[in-house]
Amino acid sequence: MFEHHQELLEEMIRDNEDFRRHYHRHQELDKRVTAAELGTAPMEDLALVRLKKEKLFIKDKLAMLMKAAKS
Repeated sequence: MFEHHQELLEEMIRDNEDFRRHYHRHQELDKRVTAAELGTAPMEDLALVRLKKEKLFIKDKLAMLMKAAKS
């Protein structure tokens, strides 16, 4: 995620508490979604859809925070 902006990503994680909190939540959701998709942590389809929506919402929030930081 955000591979093209690695330097800014690292700076935001280090210096912005709100960004860091969202980033860690996104990472946690990514692990849970991956585990569900691989079958190592099965869950109902509806629960998986909700996790994916939350993950996408947080990714959009992170992108907005990064865009604001660049301005």
